[in-house]
Amino acid sequence: MSKKTNKKLMEQAKTILKQRGQKAFETAKNTVLKEKIKYEPAYEALRYFMEEVWHDFTHPALLSLACEAVGGNPDKTNQIGAAIALIAGAADVHDDIIDRSEIKGSKLTVFGKFGGDIALLAGDALLFEGLTLLHEACENLPKKQRKAVLKLSKQAFFDIGSAEAKETSFKGKHDLAPEEYSSLIEMKAAVAEANTQIGAILGDGTPEEIAALGRYGRTLGVLMTIRDEFIDTFEPDELKNRAENECLPLPILYMFQNPELKKQITYILKKKKITEGDAHKIVDVVFEAKEIQNLKKEIRSLVKKASAEIIIIKKPSVLPVLRLLLEASIEDL
Repeated sequence: MSKKTNKKLMEQAKTILKQRGQKAFETAKNTVLKEKIKYEPAYEALRYFMEEVWHDFTHPALLSLACEAVGGNPDKTNQIGAAIALIAGAADVHDDIIDRSEIKGSKLTVFGKFGGDIALLAGDALLFEGLTLLHEACENLPKKQRKAVLKLSKQAFFDIGSAEAKETSFKGKHDLAPEEYSSLIEMKAAVAEANTQIGAILGDGTPEEIAALGRYGRTLGVLMTIRDEFIDTFEPDELKNRAENECLPLPILYMFQNPELKKQITYILKKKKITEGDAHKIVDVVFEAKEIQNLKKEIRSLVKKASAEIIIIKKPSVLPVLRLLLEASIEDL
């Protein structure tokens, strides 16, 4: 077996996304850090976010891949990819304020390190920079493409905003139907869908290719979010914060459909501190639950459907990469 074959799919996917998205991300980072912000803590918060926290290669990478998939030049997507990375970063910072998330993946968030006031202003700065860059990137596009890119971008972030607003009504609802939360996850996938559509538009794809890649992006966005939901289930600090300030992760909502399993887990969620041992117990229960097995069947079906839909693209050499991203999103689940 080759070294490449031995490498886990998610590691391969991260490498591809970084290669594809790094140039646009560096543009985004440099755009922010060149600004002369007079209040040092505000500048430091932006620097911390762009250099230590964000590393958003995914959004620009999807633009690049979709553009190439329809026969276009992926370099054409760099500036728009940078703009979307900044706007998505703004949404992420604001979301952490709403959820009071102090730590993500062992790193302090901007909210956790600098407090709510500075985080809010940092998020605003990212939003202004992103919108300005997006406008500049669209200036030289043909009118039809410019209108389509701006419309898709606006609608995608409105959808995310609506999803975040709706999610605030789910706080503390341990009896929330998983189907209701799943519909919110689909709303959050709007930006991934817009990325692949915009990339295909910039690559002069056909309406059929643009639509197919849009559906692919939506599905990939859903799958990557569900993956994050599983990860949050297994991380004690994140799980405790979600139990207190957000909605419970999707796997637990599915598991709570079983009254006996719900009883086993509820007392853990009420503890002042969730330990590593508690997390391991939750993992064991989650992976044994019939409801989770059914969820896994559903997401595998999504992978199969999305993989089949993109067969129509002009450059079949991109297909293995697009399919790898789908498979990586469900690896180890």
